[in-house]
Amino acid sequence: MKGYVFHGPGQSAWEDVPDPGIKAATDAIVRVDAVTICGTDLHILKGDVPEVRPGTVLGHEAVGEIVDVGGDVRSVRPGDRVLVSCITACGRCRYCREGMYGQCRGGGGWILGHLIDGTQAEYVRVPYADLSVHPLPGSLDAREAVLLADIFPTAYEVGVLNGHVRPGDTVAVVGAGPIGLAAIATAQLFAPERIIAVDLAAARLDAARQLGADAVADAREAPEQLIADLTEGLGADVVVEAVGVPETFELCTRMVRPGGHVANVGVHGRPATLHLEDLWIKNVTITTGLVDTYSTPTLLRMAAAGRLPTARLVTHTFPLTHMEEAYDVFARATDTGALKVVLGEEQREVVPTRAA
Repeated sequence: MKGYVFHGPGQSAWEDVPDPGIKAATDAIVRVDAVTICGTDLHILKGDVPEVRPGTVLGHEAVGEIVDVGGDVRSVRPGDRVLVSCITACGRCRYCREGMYGQCRGGGGWILGHLIDGTQAEYVRVPYADLSVHPLPGSLDAREAVLLADIFPTAYEVGVLNGHVRPGDTVAVVGAGPIGLAAIATAQLFAPERIIAVDLAAARLDAARQLGADAVADAREAPEQLIADLTEGLGADVVVEAVGVPETFELCTRMVRPGGHVANVGVHGRPATLHLEDLWIKNVTITTGLVDTYSTPTLLRMAAAGRLPTARLVTHTFPLTHMEEAYDVFARATDTGALKVVLGEEQREVVPTRAA
């Protein structure tokens, strides 16, 4: 089969790779019908994630069809259409029993496209399939559903829920890429008073407005002053960091009010300065996190009911064979306007859900 292989920083190719096979009784083999590219994949290609070994197939998000399962798999069978989660869960270790699947110590966590071959291929082996794939509602097409493998649960869990967004809050989202836009969409579920999006790209700020941001700010034009003006000098109740560079993290800590929350979602490849000389007295809570995907079943139901704007984040589609072109478009988002790129084609007719 073909897969997109990492060969070291700045080196990757769509090339022949061995077909995956069942290695454990809990495995499933999925034919990939749709896959997307994550900002984390770009971090890997830059060398920011040294655990990824040369020769690894990248990718950790997919929709596809089960073609084979191990003898212990009970929840899915060949022919089932599924979402492949970005997080794998053994279901038995201490962290899995607490719902912290991202920290799984039993061979799961973020392993696809990281520690084992991932989803940017024609087929993928998914360990611990009973907890790591989700049957898809018939009303969701692949292009919508694939965004629920990572960006929506990440934005919702690590940004909105960790940030404790509440009714009446002022929420600032720094970074209006796919994760930031998903944070804007899911923060609205908690009825904040206002949401402010901060970014450098005018196209992304426009997308933020379309997805529900009440105000936008260019990151080069003192956005902390705008937030101070809107909140009578207090600052934002919740600030979501969705970029992953030192400058944006430090900006977030300047924008948050005393007693507020900074929810870091961005993947950082360099150290950031924590200004405790300013923050120690402000009762600020700072959270970090890898997504656990415990919210995926809920988000799937919401998407099937039309409550999440998943399709609106997809700006480019490609055949699976055009992986290198898709990476180029996604990596040059400032020039191309790319938010999410989706590769692959729907392999079956979508049957709408009938009203009860």
